[in-house]
Amino acid sequence: MASFDIVSKVDPQTLENAVNTAKKELQTRYDLRDTKGGIELDKKANTITLSSENSMRVKALEDILLARVVKQGIDGTALDFTAEEQASGALVKKVIKVRAGVDKEAGRKIIKAIKDGKAKVEAQMQDDQVRVTAKKIDELQAAIALVRRADIGQPLQFVNMKS
Repeated sequence: MASFDIVSKVDPQTLENAVNTAKKELQTRYDLRDTKGGIELDKKANTITLSSENSMRVKALEDILLARVVKQGIDGTALDFTAEEQASGALVKKVIKVRAGVDKEAGRKIIKAIKDGKAKVEAQMQDDQVRVTAKKIDELQAAIALVRRADIGQPLQFVNMKS
């Protein structure tokens, strides 16, 4: 049986490089020169914290971060910007989650897309990945094309192809 795994990963070193270049741009931009706060990466919690004096500057930090992440080759949908801004003292903070792993909802969407495409494959959820198996590699490639066309809402990689 041929198989492959559908995963969602972000290279931590690439993400750190993107955050560092965003910090450098923050220091050199004239409109944000005297900004208190900044951009911080928490590797253990897999989050990025933006902080500034007002929500307009936090939005500017979001734009800088997103541009740097995309320039580093990371898909912009890997960052979850849906969190609300929180005021803490004189600063406004926003915590951005970095999506890693296929969660249950995204796994259901992937499996549904494969089943709706009537591909001759079997898909099953395993922890934070989806394993797809079939008798032929051609059927697996058709399943990859189906998943790429579907809007899952996070970046996906197709790894561990075995025949």
